[in-house]
Parts: sequence; C-alpha cells; structure tokens
Amino acid sequence: IFQTSPICLLLKEAKRIVFVSKKAKKMSRFVRASKVRHVYANNPKKEHCYTGFRLSTASGDHQYIKANSKYMAFGVSQGGSLAVFEMDRDNMRLGPGVVPVIDGHDGPVLDFDWNPFHTNLITTGGDDCVAKVWGIPPEGLKESISDSLCDLNGHMKKVTVVTHHPTVNFVCATGSQDKTVKLWDLEQGDEKCTITTDGPVYGVSWSTHGELLGVTSKDKQLRLIDARVGEVVAQHEAHEGTKTQKITFCNGFPGAGGEAICTTGFTKQSKRQFKLFDMRKLGSGEYESHNIDQGAGVIIPFFDEGTNMLYLCGKGDANIRMVELVNEDPWQFSIGEYKGKDPCRGVCMVPKRVMDTSICEVARVLKLCKDKIEVLRFICPRKAKIFQADLYPDAYAGEAVKDNAGAYFDSDTSKPFKAEVKRITMDPKKRSGAKPKPGLSAATAGGKKEDVASLKKEVARLKDLLDKNNIKY
Repeated sequence: IFQTSPICLLLKEAKRIVFVSKKAKKMSRFVRASKVRHVYANNPKKEHCYTGFRLSTASGDHQYIKANSKYMAFGVSQGGSLAVFEMDRDNMRLGPGVVPVIDGHDGPVLDFDWNPFHTNLITTGGDDCVAKVWGIPPEGLKESISDSLCDLNGHMKKVTVVTHHPTVNFVCATGSQDKTVKLWDLEQGDEKCTITTDGPVYGVSWSTHGELLGVTSKDKQLRLIDARVGEVVAQHEAHEGTKTQKITFCNGFPGAGGEAICTTGFTKQSKRQFKLFDMRKLGSGEYESHNIDQGAGVIIPFFDEGTNMLYLCGKGDANIRMVELVNEDPWQFSIGEYKGKDPCRGVCMVPKRVMDTSICEVARVLKLCKDKIEVLRFICPRKAKIFQADLYPDAYAGEAVKDNAGAYFDSDTSKPFKAEVKRITMDPKKRSGAKPKPGLSAATAGGKKEDVASLKKEVARLKDLLDKNNIKY
C-alpha cells in the first residue's frame, strides 16, 4: 500500500529529477567551447569548377597542384608539362585543346613550389633529376615556354620535393630519391648545402620562421636540420610503417615550444595516422598519436594557424578531415569532414590572405580530380555581417624578411636563425590601397551626380532613337 501511496510516488519523482539533473551536469562537462566547431564546405557545382584539361598520368605521393595568391599550377598530359592559369577568371573552362604549359623537363614534373615573395616565379623538380626556376610573364602564360631562368643540377635521381624558404628570398630546398636534401641559392644558381639521409626523401618542410628544416624519409626518421650548416639537430622515428610520410609545422603552440610538428604516415598494420611532436623535445617522441583509418593513400596535412585547424587530405579519398589542435590534453579534437564525390588526385591550400572575409571563409582548398579542379571554400557560419577578428588574425604577407640567400647562409651559426614573419591585416577596411565606400566624400558625391545626369541623357537619346524607328517600348 505504501509503495502506491501519493507520498511514495512524490519521493520517487524527486529522486528521478535529482538523478537526471546530476547526469545533465556531468554531461555538460564534455561540451567543449570551440569557435570552429561548425566549419563546413559545400560540394561545388560543375560550373564553378575548373574544367577543360587532360590531367597528367604521372603517379606518386605528391600534391600535383599548388597555388599562390594569383596563379595555380598543375601537371597535364602534354609531355608531363605544367599548366599555369590565373585563378580569378570568368570562364572556368581552361581548354579546349592544347593549353600553354611550362615544358622544359625531359620527363614528368613531380613537384613544384611558387616563390612566396614573387608571384610570377615558380621552381619545378622533375623525373630528369633537375630542378628549374621559371618566370611567368606579367600577363600570364599565353604560350608555352621551354627556356628556364635557372637550372639546378646536382641530384643523381628524380627530384620529388621542392619548397622555398618562408622568410628569406631566393633560398630553396629540394629532396630526391638519391637520399639527399639540397639547399640552393636561386639568385646565383649555386648549391649551398647537402644533407644525406638513409632513405629516399618523402617530405620536406620549413618551420614558420625558417630556422629549421623538417625532413621525413623512407628510413622512418623525422629529422630537424639547421640548413645553414647541414647539421641534424634532432631526430626520432616518425611512423612505424615504410609508406610515404609527410610533414608540416603548426605555429602557435606554447606547449610545444611555440611550434608543433605534425607528421602523417602509417602503422605496421598499414593504418593511416598523424602524430604531433614537440620541436624542443623531439627525442622524447610524439606527445599525441591518432589513428585515422585503414587506407592506402598518403595523407597530406595542411595547417591554418588562424583557426588552429589541421586539414587532412588523403590521396584517392573523396573526403577531407578537419581537426582542431589545442594546447592541452587531449591535444586534438575532430571537427568533422567534408564529404565529396570524386577521388582526390592532388590537393593544395590557397594562401590565407586572399580569403573572402565577408562570408567567413577560413580556408580554400583546390582539389584536383580526374577531369576538373574543385574549389572548396570552408566556411565558419556567423550571424553578424561584420569582420570577425577572432577568425582572422594577421596573415602571412608574402614579403621577404631577408633579401638574399647570403643573409641566411652567412648568418652566425652559433645562434639560432631569427626572422620575424611579416604579416598583413585581414580586415578589408585596414588593407593598404582599400577604396572608400561611395558617398563618403564630397568628390564622390559630385561624381555620383554627374553619373546620374549622363545616364538621363543616354536614356533620352535611346528613347528618341526608338521613336524615330517606330519601335514600341
């Protein structure tokens, strides 16, 4: 009788409410505040994709497409050549027929990199064991060119990696299947330094300020190198698998000496994974390791320091995974993934300084497919239409800190190389050369009155013309 009495029922209901409230409170601890939790990218329509080209048949674990603030370059099937086009164009169809190309290698171009300080300079590495520097005409590539500005001879096997120094002008690193990484003075065309590894080179990346060079190779080792003297300053095994390993530096992590190192590779069981290393304690191993999935394609990592987001793009995958890196355990959180339809043949990220801040575009990725290039805009939705300062800290400006290679190679090697990256504001109102909005000045207002008057005269003239020809309107 007591079990069914009103007092007993009230007590049971009170206990249930207390239990539910405690459970809700416990669950709320797992709700993490994040400004990028809802970042997404839509599948672009075909009319918004670059089409009209025949992709190169060269295969490998390279990007095969790269872009700067103006141009994009990718391999085409015209003798293993490199096509260069402006990204800002009305007609998204690049063909039909033969397109103008860079055609100077005796074999396919395997990797290439735009000079970060000169929009019209690009360095290529090919299957013919040579790296070459090319100049794109100011009006763009209207016809094919075969004469390079400079040839970099020195590798004994094919050149698989090309990357420029981020703060010093005319310094470039190339990696090869001959188990070496070479540093070049592009202005003089001279080889300045050679670093030897115990396996073919898979990945080469400069630290954000350019003081160290990170190298991954088939011997599974991750090496940090002072490229001025060619000395390995730290070394540790990156991944247990022997498949291709890639590397990138992640700036803005005080817990990792101000900069973390991200590598992607494979386990012994061929599971794809990424790891995070503290660049100060590389010998202690990774401080975070995460298995992604069981796949065959190499993962190419890209890091956006404005949002601390890591984009993991798999060769042969249709999707792109997004991970947010943080400064405390568990160090990384999965944000989600973009799910496409066509497998990826190559991928690159467009410089942050050209993002469209009016739609909260935080990243732009060019995804190279079999017969098109998809432009993927990653958006962080915000209700306010004003500039979102928390999403857009000052971005890499693409301006050299040191004007020539001598400032780097001849610097004091007893001290770490220091060069602060030059940055540019992402606020459109504060950009140099920004045009004021109409109506802000008397001159502008006067111009608007003149425009209206001229338009009225033109309307009257057209009306008279229609009346003379007996055309009704």
